[in-house]
Amino acid sequence: MKVVVGSNEKISELIAEEFIKQVNKKPNSVLGLATGTSPLGVYANLVKANKEGRVSFKDVATFNLDEYIGLEGTHNQSYRYFMNENLFNHIDIDKSRTHVLKGTGDYLAYAKQYDEEIKKFGGIDLQILGIGSDGHIAFNEPGTPFDSLTHVAELAESTIVDNSRLFNDISEVPTKAVTMGLKSIMNARKIVLIATGKNKAKAIYNLLRGPKTEEVPCSILQDHPDCTIYVDEDAYSLVK
Repeated sequence: MKVVVGSNEKISELIAEEFIKQVNKKPNSVLGLATGTSPLGVYANLVKANKEGRVSFKDVATFNLDEYIGLEGTHNQSYRYFMNENLFNHIDIDKSRTHVLKGTGDYLAYAKQYDEEIKKFGGIDLQILGIGSDGHIAFNEPGTPFDSLTHVAELAESTIVDNSRLFNDISEVPTKAVTMGLKSIMNARKIVLIATGKNKAKAIYNLLRGPKTEEVPCSILQDHPDCTIYVDEDAYSLVK
């Protein structure tokens, strides 16, 4: 596992360059995407590179990590809406090749097919992850089995509190989500994780220095053959 330390702006640029390099090398790459505030700088850099003609996403397929249960894709806090607003609407991607888990309708049936759908596209070439303050990745909360595939997750109280900043009131935050499992994530050929801020310091310490345990979901990444952790000084502060 490699670690890269830099400012939020710098690590966002570096991760974007990883995606650009991947797509230019393999135009029909399969990309695993994340939501939340952490990857916003990465996506802004990808939009800029696309507009400058440095990369084209017209043959790319994407799979997102998760979606809240109970939110339609048009809801302004759904992850489909997030991806459209922050990336897909601004690049030359075929939206029929963008996959986001469903939070309404027969979401269970769609979730059961998700891992097989990823396989049909040849597997994820490059996956970006954020990390929760309790060490969760995607919505795999502490205690999630390491062999989990896409499933419904009950959100921990700390996750609900962390995410409430994006809603008008904490009572509006969904308490369940559909998420790719830890095994699903580990199937990606290459993984990059971004973490910034003091509130991520304990999770990063546990990822890099702690034992591998299901109580710290991110610790499974210790076994991945090609994983790079991008952090700012605050997130890295307990490791030094």
